[in-house]
Formats: sequence, C-alpha cells, structure tokens
Amino acid sequence: MHAIEPYYNWRHLYTPEEDEFSPFFGKEHSQFEYSETVYNYYIHPQWDAFGSENIYMKFQFVDYEIGYCIIELLGEWNDAIANDIMHLKRNIIDVLLMKGIRKFLFIAENVLSFYADDESYYEEWHEELDDTGWVVVMNLPDQSMEEFMNSRVRDYLLFEQIINWRTYQPHALFELIDNKQLKRLL
Repeated sequence: MHAIEPYYNWRHLYTPEEDEFSPFFGKEHSQFEYSETVYNYYIHPQWDAFGSENIYMKFQFVDYEIGYCIIELLGEWNDAIANDIMHLKRNIIDVLLMKGIRKFLFIAENVLSFYADDESYYEEWHEELDDTGWVVVMNLPDQSMEEFMNSRVRDYLLFEQIINWRTYQPHALFELIDNKQLKRLL
C-alpha cells in the first residue's frame, strides 16, 4: 500500500497545504517518513488523516467560486466500527459546507471495502445540500460498490464510473459529472 500515491498531476493547480480554507492548510508532508497505516500496512506520506483509523484522503481540487471539490480516498470505509462518516462529516464536510461547497466528488478506486451502519450522517449531509448539490462516489471497486448498494446509504449518494478520469483537468471532470447529475434530474 505504501506505493499508492494520491494523484499528483493537478498539484500545479491546487494544493490543500496552501489553501487557507483547507483543514490541511500549512501541513508539511515527508516524502520519506511513513507513519500512517491501513491494516498495519504503511501508506504513502502524501495521504492526509482526518480522524479515521483506516481511510485517508487527499484534496485533489477545490473551487470555492463554483462550489465543488474533488477528494481522493484510500483505505477501508468503515461506518460500522470506526464511524468513518462521522469523522468525514464533522472534520471535512462541515468545513467545506461553511465555505459554500455543495458538490462533492470522491474518487474511490482505492476504497478497498465498505461497512455500513446508521445512515443519519448521510441523511444530514443530503439535507444540507438542498436541491443545489450532490455527492458522487466515483470508480468504486466492484466489491465496495456491492457493499454500498446493499446498504441504505445508497439513497444519499450517486455513483459513477469514469475510468479515464486522469485525462481530464479538474474543471472538465467536474463539468462531466455535473452534467450527468443535471440529466438525472430532467
């Protein structure tokens, strides 16, 4: 797992360490010191912890004017034991909502598994978005997608598969996803 790095080709466009509104503003990453783990396997030091023991994230892009963010995830999303959605909601999402972010795209191709529990945090988040926002989870591995689909949280999330997402610039990827969500409403 230590070789799985967050996507880095957009770092010239956005870095959360330099974004004064980011929960990771001012954070310094080591390129050589591995300290965080998932299942006792060290992960690349560029991933950011947000309170969960087994899932980590990286802000790939945030646009406060348009109101969207792209977040990449790594690890196990476990609401049943670790209440990961609570950590995500309180430590990350609530901060972004206060800054006007209403559209959330999660790149989840490195989410190894999902364990559901109570959906109240998802429901709260969904209500806070009104009709103007969405939460899209993109590129889940098959086993994780099946676990999401077998839970009630699927009622609050949208799912997409965009295999070639790395060929897009952040805003183009956002527009692609946003247009798909608009078509769903029509």
